[in-house]
Amino acid sequence: MPSKEKIEGMFDNIAKDYDSLNHIMSLSIDKIWRRKAIKKIKDSGEAPRVLDVACGTGDFSIAIAKAVRKGEVIGVDISKEMLEVMRQKVLKNKLESIISQEVGDGEALRFPDASFDRVVNAFGIRNFEDRDKGLREALRVLKPGGRLVILELSRPQNKIIRWFYDLYFLHILPIIGGKVSGDRAAYAYLPASVKAFPGKKEFTAELRRAGFVNITHRAFTFGICRMYTGERG
Repeated sequence: MPSKEKIEGMFDNIAKDYDSLNHIMSLSIDKIWRRKAIKKIKDSGEAPRVLDVACGTGDFSIAIAKAVRKGEVIGVDISKEMLEVMRQKVLKNKLESIISQEVGDGEALRFPDASFDRVVNAFGIRNFEDRDKGLREALRVLKPGGRLVILELSRPQNKIIRWFYDLYFLHILPIIGGKVSGDRAAYAYLPASVKAFPGKKEFTAELRRAGFVNITHRAFTFGICRMYTGERG
């Protein structure tokens, strides 16, 4: 896994093109995955306090804020450029009364213990330098009974679908992403990081080791995306 500094620099470099490329290359299916995850967030009450770790350009934070319309959503990311894109989108959607964003490290959160009803992470947990530390931090800032909701990409289990998936993600995506963004290395790293991410059994074990209880898992779109949830006891 690259260092935090390299991850920060990579995402700073591709921030301006990140959204358009993401939606084009995922055929906007990522929006459907987020809507499914939001169902696990809205049930925390009328005005939940939500922390979006590795929030990137803020798509998940914005979707959550639109769904709950009350409460507070704080987005944290190590990339200043990604957060600047997020800030502009928040203003465009007139959600600045609900959403705030700040530079922060998911492995060393500045917030006190038991601060949030929900902690969420969409497609960012695989980029952590120390994933176990990041999961322990998420548990620490959750209120008792609070829930962690993670969305992450994964390789399909079906061999035929996985073959086409690997062809696209490992070979075609870096070419498209590199031409549009000018940073082929970044779009080679992204699918490689998905391939290196642990399977559902291994990651569920990591959540359990970090201290989460009532852990659940769901696969979406042939296993291309997986949702994990866990609670603080």
